[in-house]
Amino acid sequence: MQMLARSYLIYQLTRDPVILGAMSLFHAVPMVVLSLYGGVLADRMQKKNVMLIGQIASAVVSSAVGLTLLTGYLSSENPGSWWVLAASSVCQGIIMALMMPSRQAILPEIVKGEELMNAISLNTMGMNVFRLFAPAAAGFLIAKAGYEAVYFTVSVMYVISTIFVWFLPLTSKVTKTTTKVLTAMKEGFSYLRKETTILIILAFTLAVTILAMPFQQMMPIFTEDVLNVGPEGMGVIMSVSAVGSMISSLVLASLPNKKRGLMMLGGNVILGVALAGFSFSEYYALSLVLIGFVGLGQMVQMALGTTLIQYYIDPAYLGRVMSIMMMQFGLMSFSTFIAGLLTKAFGIQWSMGGLALVLVGLSVIALIFFKRIRNLE
Repeated sequence: MQMLARSYLIYQLTRDPVILGAMSLFHAVPMVVLSLYGGVLADRMQKKNVMLIGQIASAVVSSAVGLTLLTGYLSSENPGSWWVLAASSVCQGIIMALMMPSRQAILPEIVKGEELMNAISLNTMGMNVFRLFAPAAAGFLIAKAGYEAVYFTVSVMYVISTIFVWFLPLTSKVTKTTTKVLTAMKEGFSYLRKETTILIILAFTLAVTILAMPFQQMMPIFTEDVLNVGPEGMGVIMSVSAVGSMISSLVLASLPNKKRGLMMLGGNVILGVALAGFSFSEYYALSLVLIGFVGLGQMVQMALGTTLIQYYIDPAYLGRVMSIMMMQFGLMSFSTFIAGLLTKAFGIQWSMGGLALVLVGLSVIALIFFKRIRNLE
């Protein structure tokens, strides 16, 4: 809900694709700079406690934005007020950088390794259930009650999530250490250099993140300038994407641990082809069909990439390696900024479609030549 509201609001305030892309850049800098520190926290502290602090801080940030909207400060009548959204992006980037490694690394401490893919898929399906309904609800709230209704609703949901996290068990044994934070980070990189399989998966996931993920932040341009369906239509598009993700989540949750590398690469091909088709489509009905396959391929890549990394990793380095994976989401924001520049130069359809076609080419090459990834079980 917050992603839809923030991106749509900033585009309505500025009508500038570069500023829309820059919003992701504001989120990216702290993600890249602080994610490694978040990984060290995950390996040294109770992950549950890190998550609790992060959820509460997120509620505070959302409430602050809602108040600026409610008082009228953040509005089109105050042209420079979009800095509030930029500041909230920075704050959310800091929170996510410090919290997400713990959130990612806690799951292998709850389930057995052989059940990890099923658990990650079910966990992601929970997110996709809300992706199904929340964007449409956000679009409805924006149209009927204004953007502030979305931000206050998000704040309430953060509080509810904090209550649920409170009941999670303490999963890891915390031991005191005199190792400095920078030394701990270097140890994580040293471990990663020795684990070629994990390094290859991380590198390939990075390529997918850079080429395929910017379309989410650029979606307001599609819905406003290409499809002409408004915020309600954008909510429906994001919900249909979630349906595709839910379908793939249910399938992955029921599968055995076989041919996961091959499935990940196949999901990337589906993602790239569907995203290229969506980028060039000017028909709303066709776009809805294609975005469903985008969600399906995106979920396969996300779930299996995370599963393979967590399955093959030494638990002592899990938080730090997952923090490197979280850095990729920060780098995604840099790529979104670049996508904004490309959009200004070549238009939204050619910029997003071109990136998607590059993803298809890389995925096909990996299927043919990267036997090590293809054969991962």
